[in-house]
Amino acid sequence: MTNVPPYIPLNAKIYVAGHRGMVGSALVRELNLLGYCNIVTRNRDELDLTNQATVNLFFETEKPAYVFLAAAKVGGIFANDTFRGEFIYHNMMIQNNVIHAAYIHGVDRLMFLGSSCIYPKLAPQPLKEEYLLSGPLEPTNQPYAVAKISGIEMCWSYNRQYGTKYLAVMPTNLYGPGDNYHPENSHVIPALIRRAHDYKMRNEPEFVVWGTGTPRREFLYCEDMAEACVYLMMLPQEDYDFFLNDATPPLINIGTGEDITIAELAKTICEVVGYTGKVVFDTSKPDGTMKKLLDVSLLNSRGWEATTSLDEGLRVAYRLFIEQQKVDEDVEKGKKTR
Repeated sequence: MTNVPPYIPLNAKIYVAGHRGMVGSALVRELNLLGYCNIVTRNRDELDLTNQATVNLFFETEKPAYVFLAAAKVGGIFANDTFRGEFIYHNMMIQNNVIHAAYIHGVDRLMFLGSSCIYPKLAPQPLKEEYLLSGPLEPTNQPYAVAKISGIEMCWSYNRQYGTKYLAVMPTNLYGPGDNYHPENSHVIPALIRRAHDYKMRNEPEFVVWGTGTPRREFLYCEDMAEACVYLMMLPQEDYDFFLNDATPPLINIGTGEDITIAELAKTICEVVGYTGKVVFDTSKPDGTMKKLLDVSLLNSRGWEATTSLDEGLRVAYRLFIEQQKVDEDVEKGKKTR
């Protein structure tokens, strides 16, 4: 937990949109650790963020002073490439409604959470904030990336026209507590953890990994990400305003500044899980972008760096996965005995 400058009072009303997801739940935990006691949340059944009228009514009724916009439709390569219409529609509707309602109802600060996929596929590495819109995107997740880019532009445009104070943060690939382990719609780390565990339980001799194994990826433990977001949101006004100007988007990368090949990642996960078979690669499957490493010098220069090692984070993630598996099994057993 970072020592956050005490700019925002502990009783300030803070709305975390998407609090049940991996990112949103991590934000709530970090705020609770710091003593914030007036956190507002709503699940999907209580508040449909794609409905403009209900979002406006929520802001009018609750009047949050600060907003973390972590609600989004997310998924891995397969989901992004298969459900392209859903990804662009749902994400644009959510962010348009929340950002506009925040402006209408006088929110002091808003933080919009995006993704590193906003950067061009062939941009120089590591990826600097200034590379935004400098080239074509990765085709497999272009609809999601375009939605997130529009959110950045919306924050920037509202800041310039209306004087709002909205930041957009771009985390690298995230993993950790609350991750999605769906066999088809998950990101790379939870997908590999689940499959390595299943292969171990079935005593499979080979562990098949999509692609060539050569792409390099950066991974950030979600608790570190939440710490960085809260750190930025709580900065004193002068430090917070450092990121706000008319000349450049209010965009900040959040990551570790280090990457690893998918092959190395798969080997590490197998070691963590205890799978001892052979790792092989299905080269008929797409690799996606060959390298995606964020330049985090801007964030580091403002006093924050990630602290959780990949090995440490993966061991926690696997332990939590096993615990959830046991809970799911107990639930299924309970259903069968009724």
